[in-house]
Amino acid sequence: MKAKKIFYSILMIAMPFVWTSCSDLLDIEPDDRITNENFYKTESDFQAATGPLYNRVWFDFNDKFYYGLGDGRAANMYAPFSDYVYPFTDLTETGLTGPLVSAWGSLYNVVQQSNNVIIGISGSTVDETVKSRYIAEARFMRGTAYWYLASLWGDVIISTDAKELVKNPIVNKNPMKDVYEFAIRDLEYAAKFLPESAGQSGRLTKYSAFGMLSRVYLSFSGVSDNPNSGSRNQDYLNLAKKAAEKVINSGAYSLMPNYADLFMIENNNNPESMFALQWVPNGDFGVNNTQQAYFALGSDITGDDAAWGYWTRASYDVLKEYESKDLRRRSTWMGDDDFYPEINKSNGGYTVDHSKEFLTVKKGVVGSTKDNPKITRMNSSLNTYMLRLGEVYLNYAEAALGNNASTADALALEGVNKLRTRAGLDPKTTLTYADIIHERRVELCMEGQYWYDLVRRAYYKQQEVINYITGQDRGTIVPILYDTATNTVSVDPSKSNSPRAIGVVDATIFLLPYPESELVQNPLLRENPVPYQFTEEKIKDLF
Repeated sequence: MKAKKIFYSILMIAMPFVWTSCSDLLDIEPDDRITNENFYKTESDFQAATGPLYNRVWFDFNDKFYYGLGDGRAANMYAPFSDYVYPFTDLTETGLTGPLVSAWGSLYNVVQQSNNVIIGISGSTVDETVKSRYIAEARFMRGTAYWYLASLWGDVIISTDAKELVKNPIVNKNPMKDVYEFAIRDLEYAAKFLPESAGQSGRLTKYSAFGMLSRVYLSFSGVSDNPNSGSRNQDYLNLAKKAAEKVINSGAYSLMPNYADLFMIENNNNPESMFALQWVPNGDFGVNNTQQAYFALGSDITGDDAAWGYWTRASYDVLKEYESKDLRRRSTWMGDDDFYPEINKSNGGYTVDHSKEFLTVKKGVVGSTKDNPKITRMNSSLNTYMLRLGEVYLNYAEAALGNNASTADALALEGVNKLRTRAGLDPKTTLTYADIIHERRVELCMEGQYWYDLVRRAYYKQQEVINYITGQDRGTIVPILYDTATNTVSVDPSKSNSPRAIGVVDATIFLLPYPESELVQNPLLRENPVPYQFTEEKIKDLF
């Protein structure tokens, strides 16, 4: 408990400056903020400087984009009246779409705040071993942000010093392959220099970095000049396996026995959580988790007016994925007659009673201030998972499958079957890609992941993914009937489909448009990318 209190106080400390975009910066080092000259003197300063990298810089990413893109664009959910979801679901977003612009700014905020920390710590006279640990923390954050940027926009600007961009904001972007390489180098540094254990609850470890590397290596394994090559680079598949295996064999993390418990506030920073955004209980706007307000079915859940989730619903497409006994459905989507003892505790719990025609979001919905004193209006204080052990098991399985039709790899089966057993399902004896992508979709549903799974597949089997997305029939909202007891969804024959206009489904959907404001400020974003000049040697002997 003491460690958590220390970390929460660190999370509230201001950083030297806040980025709002890649190139739009008003003040570099305001007089009322900390500077390199009067800070970075002790390890406590390093802890204070890295603390906001766990929340404030990610806020605009987490607020709406995390799920609007990760799950909305993947058609796990739809919200026909929410402009932070339907542009992505409908594939009609532009460079003016609000959450897209905010996410770009947030990710570059992560990059530049990380850069600021790296530069500040590098110039400190503190012991080199201590410095390397906190530089590794910042490089993990920067590398993760660049993985998102590469996955979403492809060619982007690599920056290691905010001041240089302020001096000259009109700079060339760099090719996606170089952005991936930059992210990998950051994460490999983090894997080498982060500590074995966190020390403070919620902090990163070297196994957090290995886990993230398993994701990034897996993504990069499919990148080539031919998006329909049909195969992935075996060297990077092997690296993804090794990185995931490091995590699994370390014993540093373990699965929560009950899937539903992953999404309870009291279980923030549980043994399965490897990297989570740390939202401050009763914290101010910017260090708060707003997602419950967008997801909650009604005010009878939140106890206030911030409950706008009635029309934020599970898609027919995703509901077809759940096997009849899968316990994960109830923890992800709220259906009629589902009972939740953790909500409305004073009245004996909460039973969903609306209609069998739709399901709303459960993940991220935790109840009211009466249910938990750490909840306030528009702040659930529930951590946001960015990486957990369940994903690492699936990363290993996909890397083990590699370019084969199936695998019986013992560790792959062990990991996937742990997830299935926890979900109340029968184990598998072999694994195909269809098996693994099914598990990824239901295990990580509403955790902002599935679109990136599709992008990763599209790097080497693009037409297959285009055909898959076309088959989702996003232009039709299908009226459904849902049986929560058996996880069975069916089309309601008494009602008509609702048509929607969607964008063209072709190769262009796998890259987002640059924010219009960035194109105006930096017209070189419209030009071809320029290779990045790496000046630092790669980490050797990591495995």
